[in-house]
Amino acid sequence: MKGRVLWASYLINKGIAKNVIFSGGSVYTPYVEAKIMALYAEQLGVSPDKILIEDKAEHTTENIYNSYWIAKSKGFKKIAVASDQFQSRLLMGFTNRRFKLPIAHIPFVVDTLKTIDKVHPVINPQSAYVDNFKSIVETQSKWHRFRGTRGKNIKFQKE
Repeated sequence: MKGRVLWASYLINKGIAKNVIFSGGSVYTPYVEAKIMALYAEQLGVSPDKILIEDKAEHTTENIYNSYWIAKSKGFKKIAVASDQFQSRLLMGFTNRRFKLPIAHIPFVVDTLKTIDKVHPVINPQSAYVDNFKSIVETQSKWHRFRGTRGKNIKFQKE
């Protein structure tokens, strides 16, 4: 998560990207991942008006799917996934076959991350806390989670 936030913040602050959608619900901890990432990005200098939040996704494929529809609703013409090289490679097939608008992949540049990894922003995570939280491990079987990772739990809509 730290690498994704650093990389997204870098892309925004350098003008490579105009906006960022942080995606992820409270999946394994009682904190909404997208909100936590947004709080860190703000501390790294990203303007809150450039940050969008998708807080329902439980799996990576859902992160992309839900974020895609947010981007489309905002009229974005270019969409990119900023993540690590491994995750980007795994998701290319999914993004290439599922979406009308092309989705670019901008994996971390490890050397660049090393230069910006020296910052240690402090946030107040309380706004991202979910009461009565239950981990996905408690609410979904291993098989259901595996299917979710592969995008099999998504109810795809037509464009």
